[in-house]
Amino acid sequence: MITLKNMSPCPVGLLLQLIGNKWKILIIRDLLTGVKRFGELKKSVGASPKVLTCNLKEMEAEGLVSRKVYPEVPPRVEYALTKTGASLRPVLDEMAAWGEKYRARLMKTRG
Repeated sequence: MITLKNMSPCPVGLLLQLIGNKWKILIIRDLLTGVKRFGELKKSVGASPKVLTCNLKEMEAEGLVSRKVYPEVPPRVEYALTKTGASLRPVLDEMAAWGEKYRARLMKTRG
């Protein structure tokens, strides 16, 4: 969890502290389309259950993701972006646009 003591003084560094691994970026990407259950995220993100659980817990602690547990058997758990998490949409949109341009350049030069 980010504290005042370990918080990066650089805004880019702070963003990387929050979402600086590939799993968190992919989780946010998938939750931008709406609420997802654990199994849906596991399948689309491709992380192991342990890695996915760890990242979701960290994101929940930082206020990026909300977790709703339904009192059913078997238990149903749904994940959604919070308002803060959803505010990352423009960041991911720009990353996707950059990735598409880079992919096109690679295809042109290496294809």
